[in-house]
Amino acid sequence: MSKKFYIATDHAGYAVKAYVKEIVTDLGHEIIDLGPDSADRVDYPDYAHKCAHAVLADPGSFGILICGTGIGISISANKIQGIRAALCHDHYTAKLTRQHNDANILCFGERVVGKGVIEDMIEVFANTEFEGGRHAGRVAKIEEGMCGLGADLG
Repeated sequence: MSKKFYIATDHAGYAVKAYVKEIVTDLGHEIIDLGPDSADRVDYPDYAHKCAHAVLADPGSFGILICGTGIGISISANKIQGIRAALCHDHYTAKLTRQHNDANILCFGERVVGKGVIEDMIEVFANTEFEGGRHAGRVAKIEEGMCGLGADLG
């Protein structure tokens, strides 16, 4: 089943963006490029938020965010309510974040993972469904912003 992906990067993730777009389209999915349009210096929070809001406005869509390490851009995206942006480094993390966390944005670092790993992560992220079940309650807690422990933490 074809899916829609939004992609955004900062300057440190720009070089691999064309490769990622090719992978997504080769897998039969649609990809919308939200920028930037060059490798000139930009601030990753701006592009993380742009992608996060696009994903939220388009139910059933997904995002891909790339910066140098994937850390800053994933933190920024996760500030947006309803986003579950997962920093992944390999097949296993990309698969489990879809199965267990119902992640809607895949994040990674251009300086951290190679092209073969990127291709594998995108393929498994796109083709793995959320398991629900015991994981659904945990995802609901994430969405509510509540851990259930409250003041009991001391």
